[in-house]
Amino acid sequence: DIGRLRVLVEKALERGAVLKEVRLLRHQVRHLGRFGRLVGDTRAIKEVYRLLELSAPSTAPVFIWGESGTGKELAARTIPELSPRKQGPFVPINCAAIPETLLESEIFGHEKGAFTGATERRMGCFELADSGTIFLDEVAEMKVSTQAKFLRILQEGSFRRLGGAKEIRVDVRVVAATNKDPAQAVQDGLIREDLYYRLNVFSLHLPPLRERHEDLPLLIRSFLEEFKEKYGTAVRSVDAGALALLTKHDWPGNVRELRNVLERALLFSGGPSVTEDHLPPLAPRRPRPLPDSLVPETLEATQRRQIELAMVEARGRVDRAAPLLGLPR
Repeated sequence: DIGRLRVLVEKALERGAVLKEVRLLRHQVRHLGRFGRLVGDTRAIKEVYRLLELSAPSTAPVFIWGESGTGKELAARTIPELSPRKQGPFVPINCAAIPETLLESEIFGHEKGAFTGATERRMGCFELADSGTIFLDEVAEMKVSTQAKFLRILQEGSFRRLGGAKEIRVDVRVVAATNKDPAQAVQDGLIREDLYYRLNVFSLHLPPLRERHEDLPLLIRSFLEEFKEKYGTAVRSVDAGALALLTKHDWPGNVRELRNVLERALLFSGGPSVTEDHLPPLAPRRPRPLPDSLVPETLEATQRRQIELAMVEARGRVDRAAPLLGLPR
């Protein structure tokens, strides 16, 4: 069967290209402390690399969560680069930046005359992402009623444009992200439980920068290289005094804040390195408050929380949750 042979050879070539990309990224991790678009060499960020490598070749949805500025979109863009969808489109949509009245039209598209102002047919993000990847950023900001319609695409692989009667089938890999704890967002009613289970096939948590301060030198070097190419500057390093200030800062804005601070400092610097004088005022790192005492109620609440998280991870299956906690059923 020549047709079947052609498909097998194409898939083999795709797999070979993906494996070559993975080997290259593993080499970068070992020697440069970076994995594609992500930079870092601490245990926390290496766990992110491991999960990206594991999830990328499949077609299963990926749910990325972490504070604002931790690099969720960078992680999302790495996923198709390690998959056969590398040549396909990558369509990002920020659910928090689009007015609620337009969000459904942006996602599903609309027919001419579907609503006031719809003067022509428009393709939605899912059609634009066909054979590629769609990235739904801040999915917890999506209205619950819209989430229900989105759930159908995940289940059936088809949808209708607003005002349309025709079913449209698409082949799209879904990557979603939120800056909230997804399990807590489900409890708060911000994310439908059934949608969460559909999206959370692979769960990927990006740690905040304050939990991986050891990665600061690598991140700084990476940003200085980027800015050197962007601005053509001769700044090559950050001196010891400036590095000490950067290390003491808590980075509430995470990697994005670090990038902005360094870009500003580089533009102020006229010499070969960034010094303390070039940095904006930075607040020192805040000490982590510790409880005065561990009362039974606090311990009970902690245990309950761990059990709830395990149940969410196990999709409500007690027999699967028990081993995660080291407990009998």
